[in-house]
This record gives sequence, structure tokens and C-alpha cells, in this order.
Amino acid sequence: MIADPGVHDKRLMIVEPEFSGALQVMKRQGNTLSRVVRNLWDRGDLATLTKNSPAKATGTHGSILGHISTEELRESMDHTSMVNGYANRFLFACVKRSQALPFGGDVPRDVIEQLGALTRDAIGFAEVQGRIKFTYDAAGHWAQIYGDLSAAQPGLAGAIIARAEAQTVRLALIYALLDKSPAIDTRHLLAGLALWRYCEASVRHIFGDLLGDPIADDILRALRNTPDGMTRSDIYHLFSRNQSSEKIGAALALLLKHGKVARTVRPSNGVGRPAEIWKAVFK
Repeated sequence: MIADPGVHDKRLMIVEPEFSGALQVMKRQGNTLSRVVRNLWDRGDLATLTKNSPAKATGTHGSILGHISTEELRESMDHTSMVNGYANRFLFACVKRSQALPFGGDVPRDVIEQLGALTRDAIGFAEVQGRIKFTYDAAGHWAQIYGDLSAAQPGLAGAIIARAEAQTVRLALIYALLDKSPAIDTRHLLAGLALWRYCEASVRHIFGDLLGDPIADDILRALRNTPDGMTRSDIYHLFSRNQSSEKIGAALALLLKHGKVARTVRPSNGVGRPAEIWKAVFK
């Protein structure tokens, strides 16, 4: 039973010019921001778990627009956020300014009003629509590209783009509604796919071929800067011996599994044990 239906318009757009701050907050012990954002993306529900005054909103539509530099993103996003489904609920887009405007932009007022009117009409159209389906042609095209979009991809980038099919169809839906179309046509699907491909390329540019395991990624970076390779002892010293042999062994096994490194054994020449030599594999 709904005790309070709340307001009719439950849309919320959050603009965070310093997105690194939100990422730092999620690292605090017991913080639930990641779960809240994931639930918002999945079901449109928001809830806090405070004991004295819990709050809940259902049927919402929320958007988050965050700004962050490439370097800050790599440093601020912890391993859990990268692989637990939080990161892949966002669209990552690498952007830069196209021109220098020392006095800001000067968009004519009539252009702003025209864009506002078009957006208002599209929202009004969307509010009275029921379920939006594919046209026959778009459905056929979707069936062709679905397998590629839903295929598992390796590494950290693969975890961040793991919702490719869900993101693409949402983008196609937005294009259809902006076009005031009662169905998603092929042109809307192609537009959504083109935008997704740009976001996918942005993820690969930002995170490269990192695996998402902090120890493994640190080892890989060190090996790529050491052409002659490193022994296990060298790798232990890399972490000032603050990482256990079990964790380093697991990280090396992960790198081997993904073909990032190669292992050879250097003969001992009769003195001591043979030494393992680890080198990065460049493809």
C-alpha cells in the first residue's frame, strides 16, 4: 500500500562538476551510494536505509552528468566500482572543447527557445506513450548486432562496457522519442549504436587493457618498463614486500591467463635455485 504517492513529476538530473568527489565518498566504509545508483538505473527506485528517518521514492527517472579528467577517473574509481556493475551503468565519453571562447558562447535566444519548444513537445509525446517496440526492419537489425553487443569482453574495459546491449537500446529509445516516433526504427537504432561505439572507444582509451586487479595492473606496468624482465624477488620489492606471496602469485596467474606476460626459467648454473623471469608480452 502506498502511503504517499508523492509528486507527479519524479524526474531528477544531477550535475556533478567534480565527479571525483562522489567516487571518493563511495570508498567510505558502509557507504551505500553505489547500491542506490545501481537501483536507480535498474528500477527507478531510490531509498535510504537510515534507521530513524528512512526515505523512499519509486517510479523515478534520474540522470547523473559528471565531469572528471582521465587521470582522476583512473585514480578515483576503486576496483569494486569498476567491476560490480556501478561503472557500466554510466556512459563514458571523452570530450574536449572545439574552440576557445574567452567570453563564453553566444547562442541566439530564438535558437534556445526553439530547442526548448522541441524538447517540450518530445517530452509531452513520450508521457502518453505505452510500450515502445521495434519496427520490423529495426528488429531484424537488432537481432544481427545483439550477439556482438552482449558478448563478454576481457579485462577491465570489458567489465565497464558489459551492458552494451542495454545501453544501446536505451539510447535508441531516446532517439525515437525525440523524433516523436511510436516505435524504434532502424535510423534510431543506428544512431544509438553510433553513440555507444563512441562511448566504448572512450572506455578503451581511458582504461586501455588493464585487468582491474590493482596488483596485476601494477606488475604489468612495471614489466612493460623493464624490457629485460623481473624475477619474483624483484616483483616483491616492487610492493616494498607489503603484498603476500599468495596475492602476487594470483596476480601473475591472472596476467598469464590473459596473455599479458610470459614466464621463463633461468638456469642456476649450479648455484641456488633456478630463477623465474617474468616479461610483458607486447601484442
